[in-house]
Amino acid sequence: MDSAPPARPTVRPSGPAPVLRPGDVPERLDAEGLVVRRWRAGEAGARYRMITASFAHLHPWMGWADRLPTEPEHAERFARSLAWPNAGGSYAFGVFAADDRTPLGMVGLHDQRGGGAVEIGYWCHVDHLGRGVATRAARALTGLLTGLPAVERVEIRCDEANLRSAEVARRLGYRLERIEEDGVRAPAESGRGMVWVKERPAP
Repeated sequence: MDSAPPARPTVRPSGPAPVLRPGDVPERLDAEGLVVRRWRAGEAGARYRMITASFAHLHPWMGWADRLPTEPEHAERFARSLAWPNAGGSYAFGVFAADDRTPLGMVGLHDQRGGGAVEIGYWCHVDHLGRGVATRAARALTGLLTGLPAVERVEIRCDEANLRSAEVARRLGYRLERIEEDGVRAPAESGRGMVWVKERPAP
């Protein structure tokens, strides 16, 4: 289970310039038997059912899951997430089984840090934990990002107590760059944030 943060408030134009350029992020990737793709307009209900089923699993770790949204609230949030990228510089993907219909989780790219850095966030449907869903999806996005000339580093950030998130980063060969005090945003968090990094390979 892992953190795909929701759309943050926009940091444009006063914040860091975006790293990703138009056309850098495809709408679909294959991920070792999974499909990682942009959500479609008719899938709000499927995503809401996934969040509802996984809410008790998400609530301890994710600030956006402080309460279960109503279906209309989720529909509004979902509509905003269809932008590519959204106003805050995020690209929201669904993770689907090979049938391209069964949602297994979510993963996002967050282009808000500048300095050549792009962040990956992820979480898995509670019924599909332990099957490598988050790892495979994050691996596909990591491979995409480290192949882009404008991206110098990819980051995964999670609370020190979130062992599942940290294990995904470790499994994918990210290095733990630092642990920093970053506040408690969800009930199970320690307030100590881990910053995992993978640099783009040298040419």
